[in-house]
Amino acid sequence: MTSPQLLGTRTADASPGAPATGRAARRKRHASPARTRSLAARYLGYVGYFVGAGLISGAVVHHPLDPDRYTRIAAYGALVFLAATVLNEFVLTRERPGLPRLLLVMGASLLLSFGIGMLSGGLQHFDDFPARGAVLVPTGLVVSFVAYVIKDADTPAPRVFGPVGLAVLVTAALAFLGLREVAASMENAPGGGHSHGGAQEPAEDGHAPAATPEHPAAPAPGAPSTAKPAPAKPTPSKSAAPHTDGHAH
Repeated sequence: MTSPQLLGTRTADASPGAPATGRAARRKRHASPARTRSLAARYLGYVGYFVGAGLISGAVVHHPLDPDRYTRIAAYGALVFLAATVLNEFVLTRERPGLPRLLLVMGASLLLSFGIGMLSGGLQHFDDFPARGAVLVPTGLVVSFVAYVIKDADTPAPRVFGPVGLAVLVTAALAFLGLREVAASMENAPGGGHSHGGAQEPAEDGHAPAATPEHPAAPAPGAPSTAKPAPAKPTPSKSAAPHTDGHAH
């Protein structure tokens, strides 16, 4: 092979490599700002799940104390959770699902948020509301599992009734029976359970109740009921001003 042919071979070998290296560099330059911009979105989507579930958990547990207030808090938590779902599932993803899948994911995400809220809120405030927590914990476990299976695109919906679903159901049933017994023992124990200020505090009566003052002329114990008080001494003269004692003469 002649020198020009060798030089041409080297040039041919080097020519395809140069553009490839340039394209890789350009991809890195373009991908770096994209990753920087999406970092905030990924962070917001990640935090939105936990903030929404936290708001819902507190609202579900404390709802009987102030229904109007905690209904609003639950609604805010649901909106935050749904916003995080839209951001994570439809904005930051490469594949955009169709409208049926969109509605299914939104509904399952809303159900998942309340399931997680019931589970975490029931565990966190079990000492405060034992009877309510005994219901919320197993219910939240089942609801969150069913909602997750529906939401997950890689998991067929019939797997809800599979071995994992059966294990979740048995766990929830055992948790309900066990927590109900614990809640009953806590409520029967003196000072068991708290209500965050909902129960009335006992009256501060550190002293014995004041006895009703007896009438000065009350008969002594054992004396006959017809006994009369001793007559007052006669005044020396009518001109002297008698001492007033509150009784008419």
